[in-house]
Amino acid sequence: MTAPGPAAPPPHPVLPGAGGAPPVPGPPAEPGVPAGPGVAPPFAAPPTEGGRARLWLGLGVGALAVLLCCGGGGAAIVGLAVSNVQAIEEQGRTVTDDYYQALVEKDWSRAYDRLCDDAQRRESRPEFEQRVAAEPPISGYRVGKVDAQTLTVPVDVTLGGGRQEAQQVTLAADPQTGGMEVCGVS
Repeated sequence: MTAPGPAAPPPHPVLPGAGGAPPVPGPPAEPGVPAGPGVAPPFAAPPTEGGRARLWLGLGVGALAVLLCCGGGGAAIVGLAVSNVQAIEEQGRTVTDDYYQALVEKDWSRAYDRLCDDAQRRESRPEFEQRVAAEPPISGYRVGKVDAQTLTVPVDVTLGGGRQEAQQVTLAADPQTGGMEVCGVS
């Protein structure tokens, strides 16, 4: 004989309202949507109110982002161009000033080091030193404004004895360093 215990579960689940089970309160289930507590539909229903407002707001924000990116990019390009011209002018004045200061101090070797590779190929260091030592000495100079288009610099030179002379320095960019160098004086 077996002892009485809890009843075994029925072999098939009991549907609500069938077989004596109490009905589940709530709205009737839609066809194709599972019913019951805690059951979520397979996807959320799209919002129905304010759909057009959200669309136009999203399009407006996107257009503003594109405008800021394009406008900011254009401003950046202009800023880079301006700063590049300023850098060329500053480097051109500095290298020209260094070159003439070396000539005033009769430091021919330092002046030769300010020359571009092409000028150094045309004239060796000893040839350069011999040539500039034979020219009238430079007692003073004033460097003018660099022309960033032609890479030239006007220099007002005062020679020994007080004679004034206008010279034009031609600059070139060093391919290895990117810095400016003196490539000729006329």
